[in-house]
Amino acid sequence: MDGKIKWYKQEKGYGFIAGEDGKDYFVHHSALPEEQKEKDIRENDNIEVTFEVKTGRDGRLQATNVVLMDKNSSSDDDSSDDDDEE
Repeated sequence: MDGKIKWYKQEKGYGFIAGEDGKDYFVHHSALPEEQKEKDIRENDNIEVTFEVKTGRDGRLQATNVVLMDKNSSSDDDSSDDDDEE
């Protein structure tokens, strides 16, 4: 499923994701891949994510296998290598 970080508190290690279905999903830091746990996730950054949904022990919906979509990965910066010498 796709969604956006609604809020996330690094110091507490959890937050919520607003899913594309309009529901909010609890996200624990353990649901983030190791390399993404160190990224600075801030509220109001509008970070897009993909995730899977599971039901937690308390019966609430939780996000798992969360992947932060890197906005910079889609930009190709090959235009600086243009050599138009004719």
